Amino acid sequence: MNEQKKIRIYADTSVFGGVFDEEFEAASKAFFNAVKKTRFILVTSELVRQEIKAAPEAVRKLFQDVLPFAEIAEATAEGIKLQQAYISAGIVANMYATDALHVALATTSQVSAIVSWNFKHIVNFQKIPLYNAVNVLQGYREIAIYSPPEVIEYED
Repeated sequence: MNEQKKIRIYADTSVFGGVFDEEFEAASKAFFNAVKKTRFILVTSELVRQEIKAAPEAVRKLFQDVLPFAEIAEATAEGIKLQQAYISAGIVANMYATDALHVALATTSQVSAIVSWNFKHIVNFQKIPLYNAVNVLQGYREIAIYSPPEVIEYED
């Protein structure tokens, strides 16, 4: 597939940790296998890199193994401004500002979708339309937000 045509997908920290969680392991591994097969372009962020520094060794190793397949989004002033817009709109409380920053960095990095296991503040049917409303008001396009099983391909 042409690099220009590949879907850009942002993965937050929970997807990396999910590889080592019994409940999320199969779908998380399938997601990263798709990354390594270059089915889409993985975008992650400096925020993920910082969060993973405190993670168990196995998660840190996985992150290092996936880095050659990833683009790293920086926490820019543009992303922080969008994060603040989400917080001001009441989508998440300030104490969950990093969750809003994941969505903001994905949005400002022009990905098509975010994958996450964070069902409370990111992959949440009540919050997704709110993130997208703020995105549109701030001049960005809407972004799809999914859990990993929704973006992996299943073999018949």
